Amino acid sequence: MLRILRKSVFGLAVLLGLFSAPPPAAAAYPDRPVHWLIGFSPGGPVDIVARIMAQWLSERLGQQFIVENRTGSGGNIAAAAAINAPPDGYTLLFVAPNNAISTSLYKKLPFDFLRDTTPVASIMQLTNMLVVSNAFPPKSVKEFIDYCNANPGKISYASSGNGTSVHMSAELFKVMTKCDMVHVPYRGSAVAFPDIISNKVQLIFDNLPSAMEQVKGGNVRALGVTSPQRWPSVPDVPAIAETVPGFESVGFYGISAPKGTPPEVIEILNKAVGEALKDPKLVAKLAETGGIPKPMTPAEFGKLVADETAKWRKVVEFAGVSVD
Repeated sequence: MLRILRKSVFGLAVLLGLFSAPPPAAAAYPDRPVHWLIGFSPGGPVDIVARIMAQWLSERLGQQFIVENRTGSGGNIAAAAAINAPPDGYTLLFVAPNNAISTSLYKKLPFDFLRDTTPVASIMQLTNMLVVSNAFPPKSVKEFIDYCNANPGKISYASSGNGTSVHMSAELFKVMTKCDMVHVPYRGSAVAFPDIISNKVQLIFDNLPSAMEQVKGGNVRALGVTSPQRWPSVPDVPAIAETVPGFESVGFYGISAPKGTPPEVIEILNKAVGEALKDPKLVAKLAETGGIPKPMTPAEFGKLVADETAKWRKVVEFAGVSVD
């Protein structure tokens, strides 16, 4: 009887130990590669910043953060793929103004971005830059407006896709200046620049990282930035608002995950991004792209995306544009 009792006590102790023991180390996040989906082509501004951050996260968290380019539909193909992925933290989405704009611009999206995603972290703020072909005559925003109004419908502008901030910055400019231009969408600004350089398409309101690269290479000419004041990293380039009062289009980059991603995973990622944005080497790399680090809590980033969605809805309605 005593032997049976001892066995029962031992068995109970083992059982209790199983219930009270901490989860196995393998459950720690991340324990395998993380796929980070971006909606634009390699070499573009989103791709550049994503790869800078992915390398840092890979080194810090001990698992590879793999940047995957899912181009098309103004970034909505990537958004849909991320939203439909398992909410386990191993599929993330690079978030930018296109996600806020698409909510009202696209009439038949198969998802509701604010409802179906979970905000993770903000990375940085940035401006767009109006750059033109070197063969394009205007040398200033004022000359550009005059030239455009004297040649209605004869000027075309590129974008990195319908619903991107690159697209909507131009639409806002059109409305505020009465400038009649033709939109030519591409699958990212990187693939648009050959046509701009050759003057097949005359201009683009591109994100600052890739626009700066082309300007520094002498391939195109900068006329203005879309921030309300001159941008710190390019102080010699005037703000478009200096010529067109009230014009403003400031963008953001960040990370979201599928709805239902565990809070502890969100916390780990947000903390890691916050640490990255304190790293002088990484901050210097972001500065080279013209970005200003902007760390936020998940709740703060979620509010930013919601506020931007509401803001761009007004711009979309004001400009009278839509995509089926």
